[in-house]
Amino acid sequence: MGNNCLTVALSKGTLLKPTVALLQKANLPVEGLHEDSRNMVFTYEESNIKYIMCRPTDVPAYVEYGAADVGIVGKDVIVEQGKDVFEMVDLKYGYCRFVVAVPAEMKNCSLKDLKYKRVATKFPVVAERYFRSQGLQVDVITLHGNIELAPLMGLADMIVDIVSTGRTLKENNLVELVKIMDSTTRLISNRVSYRTKYEQIQPLVEKMQTIVKGGSEG
Repeated sequence: MGNNCLTVALSKGTLLKPTVALLQKANLPVEGLHEDSRNMVFTYEESNIKYIMCRPTDVPAYVEYGAADVGIVGKDVIVEQGKDVFEMVDLKYGYCRFVVAVPAEMKNCSLKDLKYKRVATKFPVVAERYFRSQGLQVDVITLHGNIELAPLMGLADMIVDIVSTGRTLKENNLVELVKIMDSTTRLISNRVSYRTKYEQIQPLVEKMQTIVKGGSEG
């Protein structure tokens, strides 16, 4: 397989199913492509394409450093990591939103009341940037697991997290105080690959744009 093989980094987890459906619509090979497979790398010689299965948080690194030419990952990850990649297409699935959430008894407080308070999050960059944009100084605590636990245990006064249905917040007696931004899945590209493999990447971009628009064009 030559150097002109296109390597695509895919996000494992909830995004995988809709991603495989998208690839299929774009007439790309998907046989055997599922998470239960022990393979991390799927090579389709005849189509000159290779997929690598990554944790979503690793996709931007693979693309930035050129180990993958393009990748499919949530906007939430892209914003948090700030990697040097091209964002090509909003694929419109995997919707979620960044929110500031507080314990239910604080639901009537205003954002200004949160000054100097502690916020627990897996997204310190997003959290810092948001509160700074509001002119508020807060203490950001970075956690990797269930951040809903932090307010319950008195570690933090509030959280910044991504929610899709909001069910987890409810279950933990937390309420959404303010929405920071929406997030959906994106197609990203390595900057150099976009030039050197333009003939492969650009048609893929156009195909995906058409699919997202509902296939109304060509």
